[in-house]
Amino acid sequence: MNIIVTGGCGFIGSNLVDELVKQGHDVTVIDDLSSDAHDRFYFNTKPTYYHYSVTDYVMCSEVFNRHKPDYVFHLAAEARIQNCVDDPTKAYETNLIGTLNMLALSKRYQVKRLVLSTTSAIYGLKNEQLPQHEEMSPDCLNAYSLSKFAAEQACKMYSTLYGLDTACLRYFNVFGPRQPIKGQYAPVIGIFSRQKKNNQPMTIIGDGLQTRDYVYVSDVVSANITAALHPEPLNAEVFNVGSGINYSVLELARMMEGEYNHLPARVGESRHTLADITKIKKVLGWSPSKSLKEYMENKEYDN
Repeated sequence: MNIIVTGGCGFIGSNLVDELVKQGHDVTVIDDLSSDAHDRFYFNTKPTYYHYSVTDYVMCSEVFNRHKPDYVFHLAAEARIQNCVDDPTKAYETNLIGTLNMLALSKRYQVKRLVLSTTSAIYGLKNEQLPQHEEMSPDCLNAYSLSKFAAEQACKMYSTLYGLDTACLRYFNVFGPRQPIKGQYAPVIGIFSRQKKNNQPMTIIGDGLQTRDYVYVSDVVSANITAALHPEPLNAEVFNVGSGINYSVLELARMMEGEYNHLPARVGESRHTLADITKIKKVLGWSPSKSLKEYMENKEYDN
């Protein structure tokens, strides 16, 4: 099958590209390499790569016309929350206008299904009754979560109004190979890994009792492929992609067996997240296969 992956040079996208290539698909990647989350980007030798932004409809249209994709995995986004706070207009341009471009092109070139990568940040602070499920009202606290929720609504519009099948995957805290480690706003496992390698104490924001649901990147990859290939229409259904288990930041630091210290708490951050994965299990037959505990016990973060 012909497949387009946007954002295919980053953390989750490159892992997805590798798996799709492994399965024998013809993969095309659109990535403008603008993310500041990485010290490097990741390339597979087999796909065709285009250094375009998803906000550029004309150039992306040429890619769709040339490769005629059967499926589109749309991962390209401004995913750094602080960047979205600093420049909300750019966040909307990338996360909403970019999604609208991919939807329009998918409709134009009769794509079978577009799978959107979105975020559990949509649940915000008001939805800390655990576990968090897809029917909860959104509580978007910044341009990142708001633009992602708007992108979900765009998928719903295209499925309802134009008959383009879509699916929306709300990721919780993704970890694993190629996870970002750069800067103070990288995911906590990446920050701790970097600090340990540099013989620095791990920095815990606040009291460290805040909990997060961590899901392994290969499980996120399998959720994407499972959603794309599901035999029945999905019509912009939203699915949580998490483990259904949460750990505190303090537990995480102790699993890494290193020194740590505390920094002041950040305003506006969720205290707890925990994915209700009943829906994705029931509808798609997907379940996570790898736990954070196993990953930490094997010290895979050192790889």
